[in-house]
Amino acid sequence: MNKNELSKEILRLVGGEENIDQVTHCMTRLRFNLNDNNRADKAALQKTDGVMGVMINGGQFQVIIGNDVPVVYNELVGNMSSSPDKKASGDKVEKKKQNALSKLFDFISGIFTPILPAITGAGMIKGIVALLVAAGWMGTDNSTYIILSAIGDGAFYFLPIVLAVSAARKLGSNMYIAAAIGAAILHPTITTLLGSGEPVTFASLPVVAATYSSSVIPIVIAVWLASYVEKAVDKITHASLKLIIVPTVTLLVIVPLTLIAVGPLGVIIGDGLTGGISWLFENTGLFAGLLLGGTMSLLIITGMHYALIPIMIASIAQLGYDYMIPVMMVANFAQAGSALGVSLRTKNSKLKSLSMSTSITAFMGITEPAMYGVNMRLKKPFIAALIGGAAGGAVLSLFKVKAYVIGGLAGLSGIPMVLGETFVYSVIGFAVGTAVAAIVTYVLGFEDEAEATAAPAAASAASTPVAVVEEVKQVMVNEQVFSPITGEVKPLSEVNDPAFSEEIMGKGFAIQPSEGRVVSPVNGTVFSLSKSGHAIGLVSDNGAEMLIHIGIDTVKLKGLHFSPKVTAGTKVSVGDLLMEFDLAEIEKAGYSTITPVIITNIGEYDSIQSAGRSSIKEKELLYTVLA
Repeated sequence: MNKNELSKEILRLVGGEENIDQVTHCMTRLRFNLNDNNRADKAALQKTDGVMGVMINGGQFQVIIGNDVPVVYNELVGNMSSSPDKKASGDKVEKKKQNALSKLFDFISGIFTPILPAITGAGMIKGIVALLVAAGWMGTDNSTYIILSAIGDGAFYFLPIVLAVSAARKLGSNMYIAAAIGAAILHPTITTLLGSGEPVTFASLPVVAATYSSSVIPIVIAVWLASYVEKAVDKITHASLKLIIVPTVTLLVIVPLTLIAVGPLGVIIGDGLTGGISWLFENTGLFAGLLLGGTMSLLIITGMHYALIPIMIASIAQLGYDYMIPVMMVANFAQAGSALGVSLRTKNSKLKSLSMSTSITAFMGITEPAMYGVNMRLKKPFIAALIGGAAGGAVLSLFKVKAYVIGGLAGLSGIPMVLGETFVYSVIGFAVGTAVAAIVTYVLGFEDEAEATAAPAAASAASTPVAVVEEVKQVMVNEQVFSPITGEVKPLSEVNDPAFSEEIMGKGFAIQPSEGRVVSPVNGTVFSLSKSGHAIGLVSDNGAEMLIHIGIDTVKLKGLHFSPKVTAGTKVSVGDLLMEFDLAEIEKAGYSTITPVIITNIGEYDSIQSAGRSSIKEKELLYTVLA
């Protein structure tokens, strides 16, 4: 369908104009603030030609379109009877605010997602050391073991400092003051004093003995309170004295308050949650895994699974194992099994191909394509996945299967997490979850989709964002993509946005910037530049279409801290300056600056080959797109 028809279909499927409080767009998606998200037909939108995906983030209903989003947006606005100024504005800030629960999950996700690489790396090292010792290849009395153990334990022991920095970054407060708070409560003198068994006081107030190493909740609460103290003191302090007064007062208030009240309360809550979950798995037989395995996919849909992340990390840090990670894995395997069952039963060739491919990605731990694109869309397969998750979870719980490290996605790539004494039972549980989901899907069946008759596509100048994007060439050639930014190279799976992490928009890599500059990664043309400046679209001279998306949700900054140096239609060569941005201010505002650099017409190519760099500078080879 053409863009006007697509916009009308989207307008209908989001619940009509009366359900739209506001609509905006960024570089790749339409962003709706709907009066009622439940009135939108997500399943039908997912099936609509021209829609790449649908997601709800922070209460905002987002329809992923891709490079054509400006055209679709303009058509959408033109089809609305209300004034565009009232309901549509690319510069307008969303009026609806998140509810308390959404804010909590966003806060938890924003704190814990950035630290996962450190926890993952340390956890994998702990696992490797444990395997070497168990196999008799390494003793526990030599210096190599001691050093490797320190590398593995370091991130967990000093977890409060790592979390303090992440929490302050999310809250927009000073990360170094937060780190100083974490360092203070972990200071050897404090640790020894609180562990002495003798009464401890501060200014005649009793200090409760507590252990803060590897703890999670105390430091999060402390940094949250510190953000208010810091801002309040900053507001009333003269500019010439801020550097001295603000950190001094914040530390003097928060550290004693943490030791006297916040810390002990946080330790009690944290230990209670960790111990409570462990007690359920150890004392209720198959019930705990049955319940959690059967509801895990529902938790993921609502975002409530973020609330489990602190408990998982605390459990690994304090107990050395966790029961919930294997259950999360079996829920993913069940989604893969259901998609596999769809592929085996459907007569629709397109659906068969889609369900098989999404099943494979779900087995690797990337479940959204299978969950949203196949199982939920057909309804009964999703129910079968819940049944499979419950069955597999029951097996895991019955045999008390544990994960010993945090690392990798919750799929086949995460198998090292469960290597240990219960590994055989974990494999059995995963197999049961997959098989039950696939069999129930096949037996229950679903409303199969009829084969669609393809209609010839009409070429239209309006189908391209800018006229400089030419027709796709019949023969594509390999394309070298050079780094547009200096920083650390990350896989797209580490980007906290499913549109990128699930490769809905395209394939490539992300860069965590260390400098606020973006240069051209190819010889070609700038075909689009977002109003807010956070995203740049390019097409290379060889036909590769690219998107450079600076940060996550940075569209909300409305161009603040971004300084574009080019306009749409500008011809560029590798290394030409495209954009400057204030890295520190964007991070201070609470936004992730991780920058996906992706090929959006990846379907025209065979694969992407990484240059193998973990850190990179401008104009160094990032990856090669193979035709």
